[in-house]
Amino acid sequence: MNVWTRWVPGIDTLRYYEAAWLRHDVFAGLVLATMLVPVGIAYAVASGLPGIHGLYATIVPLLAYAMFGPSRIIVLGPDSALAAVILGVIVPLSGGDPVRAAMLAAMMALVSGTVLIVGGISRLGFVTELLSKPIRYGYMNGIALTVLISQLPKLLGFSIESEGPLRDLWAIAVGIGDGKINWAAFAVGLGTLIVILLLKDSKRLPGILIAVVGATLVVSLLDLGTGYGVKVLGPLPQGLPAFSIPRIGYGDLIPVLAGGCAIALVSFADTSVLSRTYAARLGDKVDPNQEMVGLGAANLATGFFQGFPISSSSSRTPVAEAAGARTQLTCVVGAFAIAFLLLAAPNLLQHLPNAALAAVVIAAAIGLIEISDLKRIYRIQRWEFWLTVLCFVGVAVLGAIPGIGLAIAVAIAEFLWDGWRPHSAILGRAQGVKGYHDITRYPDARLIPGLVLFRWDAPLFLANAEFFKGRILAAVEQSPTPVRWLVVAAEPVTSVDVTACDTIAELDEALHVRGIELCFAELKDPVKDKLKRFGLYAQVGEAQFFPTIGSAVSSYLHINNVEWEDWEDQVEVGRHVGS
Repeated sequence: MNVWTRWVPGIDTLRYYEAAWLRHDVFAGLVLATMLVPVGIAYAVASGLPGIHGLYATIVPLLAYAMFGPSRIIVLGPDSALAAVILGVIVPLSGGDPVRAAMLAAMMALVSGTVLIVGGISRLGFVTELLSKPIRYGYMNGIALTVLISQLPKLLGFSIESEGPLRDLWAIAVGIGDGKINWAAFAVGLGTLIVILLLKDSKRLPGILIAVVGATLVVSLLDLGTGYGVKVLGPLPQGLPAFSIPRIGYGDLIPVLAGGCAIALVSFADTSVLSRTYAARLGDKVDPNQEMVGLGAANLATGFFQGFPISSSSSRTPVAEAAGARTQLTCVVGAFAIAFLLLAAPNLLQHLPNAALAAVVIAAAIGLIEISDLKRIYRIQRWEFWLTVLCFVGVAVLGAIPGIGLAIAVAIAEFLWDGWRPHSAILGRAQGVKGYHDITRYPDARLIPGLVLFRWDAPLFLANAEFFKGRILAAVEQSPTPVRWLVVAAEPVTSVDVTACDTIAELDEALHVRGIELCFAELKDPVKDKLKRFGLYAQVGEAQFFPTIGSAVSSYLHINNVEWEDWEDQVEVGRHVGS
C-alpha cells in the first residue's frame, strides 16, 4: 500500500478524508468552476485553439492531478504563461486548420507529460532550481509581453497573421493606421479588462466572472455580433472529451518536441514554486519529484483527451483557497460542474465576445509582469539584473521557445561560471578578530613568514582545476617571503573529481620542486575518502592533512622553528576560517 500512496497520493486523501470537509470542498468546487470556464476558453483561444479545448484541458487535468498530485489545493489548467509557447508552435504548423492545431497541441501535452513523469521518477525535481529568480523574471516578463501583443488585435476587433512579437507589433500598428479597429469590440474588451483589474484583489467578488458575464449580456442584448461585427465564441460542441491519440507528421516532430520540453520546464518551475508556497502555508510537505509526476500525469491525460499543455494557476488556486477548499475534491467538483455544463447547456456562452476573452488573457499577462523586485535586484547586483534583461529581450525578439532556450543556456552558463571561476583568498591574522581572514577584506592582517594560507570557495572539478592550480602558483609568487608550506583551507571544497585530483598531483610535484610542502586543512571526510581512492592521499602524505587551520599553523611553526608573535599573546592560534 505504501507504494500506491507514494505515487498516487489521492488514495491517501480518500483514506483519511474527513466528513466535515465535504461541504467546504463542494462549495469551493462550484465557486471555482465559475472562474475555470471563461479562463479555460480564453487561454485556448489565446493558444490558437478553439475554445472548447480549453474546457477539455480543464476537466481532465483536474481529475488526473487529484489522483497523482501531492499538493492539497493546487489548481491546474490552461495557463497564460504557456499560451505564447503553444501559439508559437502550432500557428506556423497548422496552416489555420483547427483540427490540425488541436492535434499538435495535444501532442505537445503528451511530450510535456512524458518528460515530467520521467523526470519525477528519476528524482530530477531539483532541475528548475537552476533557473535563478532573475532569469525566471526575464523569460516570464518576455512571455507576458508576447501574450499581450498576441491579444491586442482581438481586443481591438481585428486579426493579423502572427509572425513573431516585433512583426506583430508592426502589423498591429499598420492595422490601426488602416482604420481596422472595431470600436464596439474594443469598448467591450476594454470594459471587461477594466472590471477585471478593478476587482482582481477582491476576495468576495469574482471579477473575471462578473466581467465576462457582463460582456456576454451586453453583446447578446444589444445584438453587437450581427449588428456591429463583434466576433463571438459561438455554440460549443455538446458532450465530453473523447479519448484520442494525436497524430502529427515527421516534419512537425522537432518543433513539437522542443515546445513540449520548454513547456515542461516552465510549467514545473511555476508549479514547484506555487506548491512550496501553499505547502508552507498549510503546514504540509510536498515532494518536488512527486509534484513533477502529478503535473506530468495531468499533461499526459489531457493530451489523450483533446486537451493541450497545462500548468498550475497562481490566480485560480487562491480562489479555491478563499472559497474554503480543503482537498483536491474541490477540483474534482469543479471538473464535474464543467462537464455538466457541456452536457446540459453548451450554448450558454455562445455570445461570449472574443474581445472579452482577450481581456481575460491580457489581465493574466499583466499579472505575470514583475517590476518591483527587479528594482531591488538592480540595486544589489547589477549583473543579475542584466541577465533578466537578456532573457526578456531573448523571448521578446526571438519568440517564446528560442527565448526560453536562451534562458536555459544562460542559467547553465551562470551555474558553471560560479564553479568555473570561484572566489579564492589568501588568509592572514587580523587584529581583534579571531580566526584567519581574507587579506583583501582585512588589509592590516599579518601573514606568517614562509606560510601561505589559501582558501578555495568551491568544489574542485574539471572546469576549475587548472584555475585552482594557477591561483595557488600565483599566491606563491606573490608571497612577500620565501614559501615553505602552502596550506589549502579546504572546508568549502565539497567534492573533487578525477581531473581535479590529477591536477592536484601535478601541483604537488611542482611545489616539491620548489621545496614547498602542499597541505590541506579542514577537508571534509567524504572528499578525503575520494583522495584516498585516487591515490592522492598517499602521494601528499597523511601528515599533511590537518583537522583545522590552527593545527596546521601550529605544526608549521613547530616543524620549521619559526618564531611568530600573534596580535594577542593570549589568543589561541587558529580557529575557523573567517569570511
